[in-house]
Order: sequence, then structure tokens, then C-alpha cells
Amino acid sequence: MFINTRNAAGSHPAGSRTVNRRRVLQGAALAAAALPLAACGRGGATGKGGEVTSLKVLDYYADEPDNQIFQKALEAAAEQVGVTIEREAVSGTGLIQKVLQMSSSRTLPDLLMLDNPDLQQIAATGALAPLSTFGITADGFIEGFIGAGTYDGELYGMGPCANTLGLYYNKDLLDAAGVAVPTTWDELKSTAKTLTKDGAYGVAFCAKASYEGSWQFLPFFWSAGADETDIATPEAASALQLLVDLVNDGSASQSVVNWGQGDLGEQFTSGKAAMIVNGPWMTNTFNDSGINWGVAEMPVPKAGDTAVSPLGGELWTVPATGDEARQKKAAELLAELLGKESILELNTTRFTIPTREEADADYLAELPDMEPLVTAVNNGRSRTAKLGEAWPKTAEALYNAMQSALTGKAAPLQALQTAKADFVS
Repeated sequence: MFINTRNAAGSHPAGSRTVNRRRVLQGAALAAAALPLAACGRGGATGKGGEVTSLKVLDYYADEPDNQIFQKALEAAAEQVGVTIEREAVSGTGLIQKVLQMSSSRTLPDLLMLDNPDLQQIAATGALAPLSTFGITADGFIEGFIGAGTYDGELYGMGPCANTLGLYYNKDLLDAAGVAVPTTWDELKSTAKTLTKDGAYGVAFCAKASYEGSWQFLPFFWSAGADETDIATPEAASALQLLVDLVNDGSASQSVVNWGQGDLGEQFTSGKAAMIVNGPWMTNTFNDSGINWGVAEMPVPKAGDTAVSPLGGELWTVPATGDEARQKKAAELLAELLGKESILELNTTRFTIPTREEADADYLAELPDMEPLVTAVNNGRSRTAKLGEAWPKTAEALYNAMQSALTGKAAPLQALQTAKADFVS
């Protein structure tokens, strides 16, 4: 799913983009990005005999430390394939508009990074080249990320780093209260209630009216057995009822309807929330705060259930520029970026999670506390795998239903039924 709660991931959990940004994609993108592309106007990138010597790269890692981390990674990959890079990094909120402008002027870069929920809509315009064209396959990558990078049966994007959501907890507060980390919904409710004291809430989560809110709802929604193809089911209502119960009994603040993931981090580091739903992009913040923290997989409805959380992170793509030599060289650069050594270096540096399971053992040898998030990523799901370009409307429906139920305007099932009718049907 975003946001710069740096963000929300050292990589962007794509669930946090704004509504206006999605509407830009649904409207202008499908017209502008579909324009025929050509190799014209791309001078200065080839040497004698048409040899490709430089590639243009566009991403949204404009903030530190990601800016320098990816600059180093891209330069290392470029050295391996014998090119230099001309890289442009823009703000996350400005990337899609930039892509649309470049598409209409036929100046798309050779290698383009997209937030994973955006790939479906851009691929639908014909602006991206299938990676199979260049011999890049999905072999060895986690299933959820393959789904995020696939459109209409073709793989258009893949990335080295994933993120997801987990339950972060203050070890000292749990120890003082004599409670264990909750693993089921009933345990979550009882533990949160016990921890709610001395001006602190037991748990905090994001339920704001944005894609960030629906992103945070998905671990409860999916783990309950609900499905995005029909959001108004008893299973979906049970997930929303859990959040309502936590707010109604005072274990979570009513302000969750306004809090973003950055706000949750502040609640946690200030000792005002004993547990929060958040992701690995907060690792540096938590380490710097001095909080004695841990992270666990998200609680599930009942013991033995599998937690299913959404996958965040970015996908790298090769735009269909019409210049076959440059596209081939860009694909070689991407292949280097997706190599095991590159994946390991990027994820251990950024506290994100490898997209190749073969890197997990080495990764956990360096960062053993991240094991719950590695498991969550390997069991995670792409938000767009089933709905493709229709996902944004469903995300909007989910966060509107959350707002309605958590403010007492409607019971959970009614809120979901109304949101389905208003935004999806």
C-alpha cells in the first residue's frame, strides 16, 4: 500500500497512498500512458556501434537513507553489466504523475520502479514490457510478490525487498503485567485490556480514511477467511467487529480513525500504546527510541490458523520504449539487482524482507528478531492479485466501512454492505 512514515517502510507499504492519486491512475493514466512509445529523443546513452553505455532509472527513493542505499545498489549492478546510470528519484506522491508525463512525451526511463499496487494499472496501458521477453522469470520468488508483479498472466515487475505488517509490543510492559504476546483474537482482546492502564492503551492500529487504513485492516480481514471479491460477508464482519470491540472496551483509542502509521509509532515510542500494528520500516525509529521492543505475527481468529498479511514493497519494471537494445540492457541491470547477494545486502541494510526465500537463512542469521516478519511475508498476499485494476475501489470501500463501524454509525456487517454498494457494486 506509502506514506512517508519511513516510511512506512524504508520502502513504501503501498497501502497508504491518497485517494486523489488513485483517481489519477484510474483516469488519466489509462489514456496518457497508452500512447505508442518510441526510442526517439533518448540521445546520449549509446556508444560506438549502438552499444548501450548508460541507462536512465526512475524511482521514489528520494529520502535518506534509501536514496543512498539504492544509489549504491544500482551502481554496483550497473558496473556488473557495463553501464553507468542516470538516476532520478522523486517523491512517492509525485511518481505516478511523473510517469504519465514521461509516457505522453515518450521519454520513459529504461528502468522504472513502481509501488506494487500500481503495477496492474500501468501494465494495462501497454507501457511495460513482459519480463519473460528478457529471460527473467519468477522462479525462486515468493508467491505473493509474483502475484503483485503479474498482469494478465504475464510477469511485468519484480523487486528485491518486501514488507508487511506485524504486531509490535513493548516487552517491558508485557513482562510487568505478566502477560504473553497474544497469538489469537481472544488473547489480543484480553491482553490489550490488561495492558490498558496508567494513561496507556493496550493496542493501537490505523483505521483512517485512506488506503493506509484498508492496508492495516487486511491482516484481520484475510486471516478471518474473508475475500476481497466480496467484502460484505460474515467473515469480514467478524474482523471488523474485533476492531470495534477493542475501541468500545477502551483497549484502543477512538483516535485510531485518524491515526496513520507514523502516529502509531509515536504512540508506541512514547509509551502510550503497549502494542501496535506496524511494519519493518519503523525498525530504526524503534531502535533509536530505547524501547525494549519485539515483533510477532498478527494474531489470528483461533489457534492453528495462518496469519495472512498484505505485501508492501516496490517492483522494478522495464518500460516498453521501443529500443530493444536498451530494454535488454535494462533487464540485465534488473537481473543483477534481483540477485541473491543484492537482495541480502538491501534487506539487511533497510530492515525489509527478502523476496527470495533462499535468502532467508542468511538474512535471519544477521537479523534473527525479524523472523516473524519473514514468515508473514512468505505467507503474505498481494492486494491486486485477484482484483487487478479494481483493487483501489475495494480498498476505498474497506476504509469507509471501518470508519462507519468504528464511529458507531453502523454495525460491522451493515457498514460493509453499504460500502460494497457505494464503492464496488
